[in-house]
This record gives sequence, C-alpha cells and structure tokens, in this order.
Amino acid sequence: MDFSRSLSLVERFHSLIPGGSHTYAKGDDQYPAHMLPYVARGEGCRMWDADGNEFIEWGMGLRSVTLGHAYPPVVEAARKAMLNGTNFIRPTLIELEAAEAFLDIIRGAEMVKFSKDGSDATSGAVRVARAYTGRDLIALCESHPFFSVDDWFIGTTPMCAGIPQATRELTVTFRYNDLDSVERLFDRYPDQLACLVLEAQKYDPPEDGFLHKLRDLCDRHGTVLIFDEMITGFRWHLGGAQAFYDVVPDLSAWGKALANGFSVSALAGKKEIMELGGLLHDRERVFLLSGTHAAETHGLAAAIATMKVYREEPVIETLWRQGQRLADGLERAIADQDLGDYIQLFGPPCCLVYGTKGAEGEPSQPFRTLFLQETMKRGVIAPSLIVSYSHDDEAVDRTVEVFHEAFGVYRKALQEGIDGYLKSRPVQPVWRTYNEYSLG
Repeated sequence: MDFSRSLSLVERFHSLIPGGSHTYAKGDDQYPAHMLPYVARGEGCRMWDADGNEFIEWGMGLRSVTLGHAYPPVVEAARKAMLNGTNFIRPTLIELEAAEAFLDIIRGAEMVKFSKDGSDATSGAVRVARAYTGRDLIALCESHPFFSVDDWFIGTTPMCAGIPQATRELTVTFRYNDLDSVERLFDRYPDQLACLVLEAQKYDPPEDGFLHKLRDLCDRHGTVLIFDEMITGFRWHLGGAQAFYDVVPDLSAWGKALANGFSVSALAGKKEIMELGGLLHDRERVFLLSGTHAAETHGLAAAIATMKVYREEPVIETLWRQGQRLADGLERAIADQDLGDYIQLFGPPCCLVYGTKGAEGEPSQPFRTLFLQETMKRGVIAPSLIVSYSHDDEAVDRTVEVFHEAFGVYRKALQEGIDGYLKSRPVQPVWRTYNEYSLG
C-alpha cells in the first residue's frame, strides 16, 4: 500500500490540531509511523483513505458505528431533518419523539436528557448525584479505562496535569468484581459517597452477582448507582448491559451506538433524581446538561432511525453471531501459528479486543505495532475487533485470513527478533505522563 498522500498531510494536521487528532485514541502515536491513513470515506464495514487504500475496519469509530458507515436509513433520516432546519430558539417536536423512543427501550429510566458526547452525560450524572445526595466523593471503577474528559475522572489518570489536587482527592476508586474493595470504601467514607460509576462490563463478565450486590450496597448506603453504557448500550442488548444482566441503575449514560456515529449522547434515570435538573421542584437548581447543539434535529433523527433499525432487524443477534465467527476463526489461527502464549482475545464476541505479548511473555507495544503493520498492509485496520451489523461473512473470513498471515510474521519476529520485521517506532499507550513521540 502507498501512504504517500496521507503522510504528506501529517505536519499540516499537527501544525493546526494539538496531537494531530481531535481524539487521543485516533492519534498518530497509536499507529505505525509509516502507515498513518487519513480517511476519505466509508461504507458498511470498509473505509478508504486519502491514497485510495481500502480497509476492512474493526474499530468502527471507536465503537460508535454499530450499523455500518453511511448506513442509508440513518443518513436519509438525518438529511430529511436538516431540510427543515437544525437548531431553533425553542424545543422541537423531534426532541419529544426521540425521548419517547429512547425511554420505551430503556427500562427503569423515567427521564432523559440528550447531549452531544459521552463526557457530558457521565459528568451530568455525577453532578446530579452529588446534588441529590448532598455528598462530594465519587467512587469510580479503576478497572475501566475512560469515563469523561472532565476533572473528576482525568484527575485519576497519568495525564492529570492541570487538575487541582483538591479535585483529585474527591474521587476514590474500586476494582471490578472485587466487592471487598467497594465495601472498604463505604467503611472508610461513611455517608460520603455520592455515587458509584462503572461500566456494567468491560472484558470479564460480572462474577458472583457483583452488579446486584453493588445495587444492594448503594441502596443500603444512600449512594447513586451510575452505569456508563457508552460501549455496552445497543451492543450487549437493545436495553444495554443493564438489561442483559437484569440490574437497574439509578442513572445511566449512553452514546456511541445510539445514533450510529452521529453526535448524540443521553443521560437517563429515575425521575426523582433527573428532575433536579428541571423546573418542577423546590430544591436547589442543578445545572444538569445544557448545550446549544444538544438537540440538533439531524442528530436526533439519526438516533430515532437507528433505534428503529434495532427494533425491526436482528442487529444484536448479528453482532454476537459475527463476533463469535471472528473469535472462532482467530482462535484457530492463533493455535495454528502456536501463538497462544502471545496473542489473547478479550471481551464478549460483540465487542472483542486483543492483547499482544513479546518474547518474554509481557505486554508489548513493539509487537502490537508489528501486528498493526502486518494487518494494515493486507487491508485490515484493527486496533480492536469491534464488529458491526455490516460485517458480513466475507469480511470476517478475509480478516481471519489476514490475521493468520500476520501471525506468521509475528511468530518469526518472536523467534528471530523483532528488529528485522518492525518498520516503525512502537505505538504508545494513550495514558502516559510524558510524550515519547516526534514527527521525525
């Protein structure tokens, strides 16, 4: 593949956009330095870059494009809505239509407020939980990588520059599937925890009734239970992981697949909590969520159309089935290349990821880079293994073939040393305190 045009754009991107990308997970430091495609268009499960290279994509807009790129019913719904105007001085009828459609799906949620990104929704949940409980401390799950761009979360990461120490001290952490770590927080901070924030599942499923026991603990201690359904929502189950595991949180935050990549997020939950951001109460007013573009008509039209597809077609079943087809094929390829100690798959079939290890058996960024290099040169871009409704058998089977070939190179690099195979500096983890990157 030729990446010459894309590579000629790198300095222009970095000269105008910090990091060269508006999303850290899409940054140049996440890909081999000689293979940095800038996307020109997409359709279904495929994308084409500035040089005309075609890829089967397994990132799907960081899990937001669950139906497929440029999915016709969704695009057409957004187009029609835009013809009638996108933004007005008063609420539009489509806001009510979208709210009714959403709440008809999410059981246990009585009110919803739409916004544009996941961080707004999770931060709104935290804010209203603090107001509802009169408490300051937030407990979040340290086993999960991302909740918000706001200080209450970023202060817990290695990239906490610019966040006051006093703010950092208002967030404490627990571990997933470790009920003792949660109970210790309640013992250490009695009547001080406003909320628990977690994904209902990341990779490992809940064990020994973990989510139900969190529900009981929160009820007992007057703490708000918040599920981040950005990834699990409209992927594990139509009603999210909370429906999949039959646990109703007090509040839940949604986005990504809600509008098939259009910028729509949602905060939903119990009326007695959500209404604190409204007009019909006599307590202190809560600035819950408020955005000029929060209810743009085309975004909500896309969400309504997306939810309609989910209701009428076997989207969830397809994600699980095709994800399992992919997982089975990759496990066979891993075994065939004798790489079981070096390549692992994680997560449920509908949302797979993989891990790479070096010759010493430790997680390896150089070997991750080598793997990206070898798959991309064969027309597959797979920083993760996120399946969409558009990934048909042909795309899955071709991906398995490409991975099998890349595994062969990986095995040789383990045996002979990676230096003779890796053509780029190693990719870097997003969460790091200092840069180890240059354009040179």
